[in-house]
Amino acid sequence: MIKQRIGDNGNEYFDPIRKKWVPATPEEKVRQQFIQFLLTVKNIPETLISVEREITVNGLSRRYDLVVFNEEGKPWMVIECKAPHIALNQEVMEQAGRYNQTLRAPIVGITNGIENKFFSINFETGEISILA
Repeated sequence: MIKQRIGDNGNEYFDPIRKKWVPATPEEKVRQQFIQFLLTVKNIPETLISVEREITVNGLSRRYDLVVFNEEGKPWMVIECKAPHIALNQEVMEQAGRYNQTLRAPIVGITNGIENKFFSINFETGEISILA
């Protein structure tokens, strides 16, 4: 369940990973719902989830939405979150793919809270398989 409040700057959600209140945007709601899914349904420890961190992609500074790490501390899954009104099209998948050029996680997902698309990537063969 997403914790909510009305703060000094309007509606906010509490991010259990970043341990802070963040503005309650439509994209943030999707991100927080997916974090709750990872924590409560998939039982992934908070310590293996990273939210909105800066990475360098093709020499440019970018921020990913969510990365789930494996027990060895390597990226296992990259998730790009969009607001519900944003279609999960090729452009969104390419954005997640660009982040994954740096992260090299075997699973990449995109979600808008209504629709989810997940893919597995074999970096040795270049094969991409649809998971969901």
